[in-house]
Amino acid sequence: MPDPLVTLGWREWVVLPALGIPRLRAKIDTGARSSALHVDEQWRFSQGGAPWVGFRLSHGKARGLSIQAQAPIHDEREVVDSGGRGERRIFLRTTLRLAGLEREIEINLTNRGAMLFPMLLGRTAMTGLFTIDPASSFLHGRPPRPTFPTGAA
Repeated sequence: MPDPLVTLGWREWVVLPALGIPRLRAKIDTGARSSALHVDEQWRFSQGGAPWVGFRLSHGKARGLSIQAQAPIHDEREVVDSGGRGERRIFLRTTLRLAGLEREIEINLTNRGAMLFPMLLGRTAMTGLFTIDPASSFLHGRPPRPTFPTGAA
């Protein structure tokens, strides 16, 4: 018998550990195929002959927390947003931690600065693990605040 699906609310806290993102608010969106991560800035570079992307994102209260990360580019393709506008986006493969579970997901980078949530979790990231209760929010709590050694920023 397969494991039962874990129920998520329409918004949840997620962790992207491989990108150094200890917690981030995400909108759960079954209408979106792919997942999207807000970035303020992104740049390409090569590492070991392979294409990589570096990026910076701000989030938290008044976008006061800033994280800089890098990852190999998995793919690049056109994404059509809910307004029908197409945009070529970089896709990464990274680990998602949500509701005590971890899964490798594909995520694209875009400017979501005008949106309430810095991340949108699309249906391909949820398939086979999660079901959604649209009347609920943050069912799995907030991940703990990261701690840094004394003197670290």
